[in-house]
Amino acid sequence: MSKFSGVQLAQPIEVFELMRAFNEDTYSNKVNLGVGAYRTESCEPWVLPVVRIAEKALANDDSLNKEYLPILGLEAFSKAATLMLLGEESSALRENRAFGVQSLSGTGCLRVGAEFLHSQLGCTVFYYSKPTWGNHKLIFKNSGFTEAREYRYWSESSRGLDIEGMLEDLDKAPENSVIILHAVAHNPTGCDPTQEQWARIADVMEAKKLFCFFDCAYQGFASGDLDKDAWAVRYFISRGFEMLIAQSFAKNFGLYNERIGNLTVVVKDNATIPCLKSQFTVLVRGMYSNPPSHGARIIAYILNNPDLYEQWKQLVKTMADRIMEMRKELRGAIERMNAPGKWDHITSQIGMFSYTGLNEAQSEYMVRKHHVYMLKSGRISMAGLTTRNIEYVAKAIVDSLAHAN
Repeated sequence: MSKFSGVQLAQPIEVFELMRAFNEDTYSNKVNLGVGAYRTESCEPWVLPVVRIAEKALANDDSLNKEYLPILGLEAFSKAATLMLLGEESSALRENRAFGVQSLSGTGCLRVGAEFLHSQLGCTVFYYSKPTWGNHKLIFKNSGFTEAREYRYWSESSRGLDIEGMLEDLDKAPENSVIILHAVAHNPTGCDPTQEQWARIADVMEAKKLFCFFDCAYQGFASGDLDKDAWAVRYFISRGFEMLIAQSFAKNFGLYNERIGNLTVVVKDNATIPCLKSQFTVLVRGMYSNPPSHGARIIAYILNNPDLYEQWKQLVKTMADRIMEMRKELRGAIERMNAPGKWDHITSQIGMFSYTGLNEAQSEYMVRKHHVYMLKSGRISMAGLTTRNIEYVAKAIVDSLAHAN
């Protein structure tokens, strides 16, 4: 008998299974609202023009080679990425209390950070929002955390943030619990705290001595403004929090398959940094040993070139503006069709995703009857909407509300 005969078949990962089903579907009007990647008005992937410029320049630079990077990554990248996140006026940067670790996109940042918190600080309890990105729980459990807890976040009745429930759950968290917070454009709900609510969250976390781990996957991509989208992170730093922040460049640079991220570390005492870097070095060495250079060099080239940096910011705004326009168009179409209930949450939410409020039966009906591919939770990717399919999707939603329960 094979040693592997006892291996069980794992449950398929919903979003990738949905993508497979969409690709195999031959229906001419099919719509993909499941994939978390930007699409143009023609429903095509978009390689940003500044990325093409950077790649051509790098390809023509004969001084570059394929030698290993330092274990903690390309310094020109991590410094530029950390500066972009924290801002030029950051006290943490002025006082040399922050540094970056190049990681394998946002997922890798979370994994490296979680393993560090577990192995070096002895953290075992983590909290994530209900709902949250589907990979958060798996990453932290695989990093050695033994207790996963949820804090309330989404209110079905208001289709918005349950701030009182969130604060109550955080207030009950044991000291030194790690709290995963979405920096901007909450995935999957698209519902963010206001600045006043962020201040209340910080109050509770400070009083309860909870550790803050921000997941920042959409800086600039949410509102079109890098500074606005980084407000929560910068506010917590101004309050004196030590923290980790997972930066992903998949969305705002369109570098999904380059797996490029930056784990930003903010501390109170810069004297601790050499020891921290040494432990991150050992940790990374035992995981993947060395990060890839291509995506890091692309971003470093752009962020360290003032002209390209400005061009990139305009391209990010272009993506953000298109998604916001699709929100307005979808809400308008649904309301014109006299769908029951209120639909203002479609435009009050922000970022790539929207929690529509459709239940599991209605979401499955959307896929089965109308070939509109979306998650069972009712989450849709606004990037999959275009002026050509938005009426079709709105009609499908209204039909699903009427005939699926």
